[in-house]
Amino acid sequence: MSKIFTITEGLENLGALRTGGQGSVYKGKRQGTLYSAIKLLPTPIMSESEDDRGYRNYQSEVAKLQKVNEQPNPHVVKIRSFGLTDSGSFPFIEMEYIEGPELSELLQPPHDPVFSLKELIKVADQLADALAHCHKVGVKHGDIKSNNVKYNIHTGNYVLLDFGLAILTDEQRRSSVRHAGAIEFMAPEQHEGGQMLPQTDVYSYGVILYELLAGEVPFALTGNSETGRNAVMLAHLEQAIPDPIARREQKLPAAWSAEKRRQEMQVPHWLLQLIAKCLEKDPNLRYRDGLELQQALTDGSLMANTPYLTTPQPQNVPDVSTALQDENQRLQNQVLVLQQQIENTPKVEQEDDGSNVTLSKPLFFLFITLLVLFMGFSVYSAFFKREPVPEVTEQGSNTDTTQIPTDTGAVSQPQNSYNPDSVSDAVMRKRRRDSIIQSGIDSVRRATQKAIEESRARDSANTQTDTTQSPEE
Repeated sequence: MSKIFTITEGLENLGALRTGGQGSVYKGKRQGTLYSAIKLLPTPIMSESEDDRGYRNYQSEVAKLQKVNEQPNPHVVKIRSFGLTDSGSFPFIEMEYIEGPELSELLQPPHDPVFSLKELIKVADQLADALAHCHKVGVKHGDIKSNNVKYNIHTGNYVLLDFGLAILTDEQRRSSVRHAGAIEFMAPEQHEGGQMLPQTDVYSYGVILYELLAGEVPFALTGNSETGRNAVMLAHLEQAIPDPIARREQKLPAAWSAEKRRQEMQVPHWLLQLIAKCLEKDPNLRYRDGLELQQALTDGSLMANTPYLTTPQPQNVPDVSTALQDENQRLQNQVLVLQQQIENTPKVEQEDDGSNVTLSKPLFFLFITLLVLFMGFSVYSAFFKREPVPEVTEQGSNTDTTQIPTDTGAVSQPQNSYNPDSVSDAVMRKRRRDSIIQSGIDSVRRATQKAIEESRARDSANTQTDTTQSPEE
């Protein structure tokens, strides 16, 4: 425990929680049971005057930091106050105290050495939300690492802590990072010139996700010597990021069942792509800030049918993708066989036995026209042309005359008188003619219908022949 001293009036110092080259974190208590975490920076400010450059820079950075809590975010620690200590004039930031383990502690026994995919995506989502919230108001964290993310046991949220570097000047920040920074989480530009960009936070975010997925950071620090720090720095600048899938397979807990191990190796492709983009050497190739990072994470998590990158399957577990490829190849082979059978099938041509009569279209239409005219003429003759009245003649020859007895009181009959027998014969002749005409009309109708059916049959046969020949073409 570090020496307990007065921080400021009304804030009781309960001792150090963590110390380091970039400052110390103390647990504090205000009146009642309100606990706080106080970040104490190592560089004192000699004068609380606007003439002091260090004090002006401190005030400027603190003003930015206040914007973070203008709209509270459940994944960003709440900043309660800030100022200078009563003794020593050290800058401090008072933050809410989060009760729970750090991310780095959740990777140590008795916990599993890697996060489950479900919990990993939860961390990725909540931490991206924290970065988006900070970058939206112009605050760059500068010291994102697994030690600065805690799990709140009361809310179940992961919370981003420790904005100590955010209130340092550029020179103070470069000096602090060079000698005491978490070298494993630092972006290449921080090693080269001490730059702190929104993309710098994105890179450190990618290192955290890589650590939770693979069980270790991409380039681990062995010891804390200057040689070891330089080796890690050069690795971030020059070396390719090691495959996280292979490392994850080696770190899977032996207590997990075979089915759980298989499921936990099915890492979504979009998640691997997101981590790879965050860890690009060139800041311009990363996501521009937390807002773009959060959008990419949202888009990726909504991809329901995303393929997975998996390690080779055990021999007793069938590979689904290989089975689908085999089935697809088998179906393609069957299609080729059927096509060859169709091509080799001989054409069956319809033999002409002389019973079929073939007419060209002009002759067929002419034949139909003549039939229609004939039918019209027959109807006209039957219904509109009247019969002359049959002529009734006297019996006997024209030369012989029948003498009609004369009587003084009798009236002579006219020669053209009404004869019932003659009228009956005329009616019968008309009926016979009408019957003949009707028979002719029925014959023409039947012939026309037969010609139409034969024409349709020939058209159907021609269509089938064209369909059979089309595969060969």
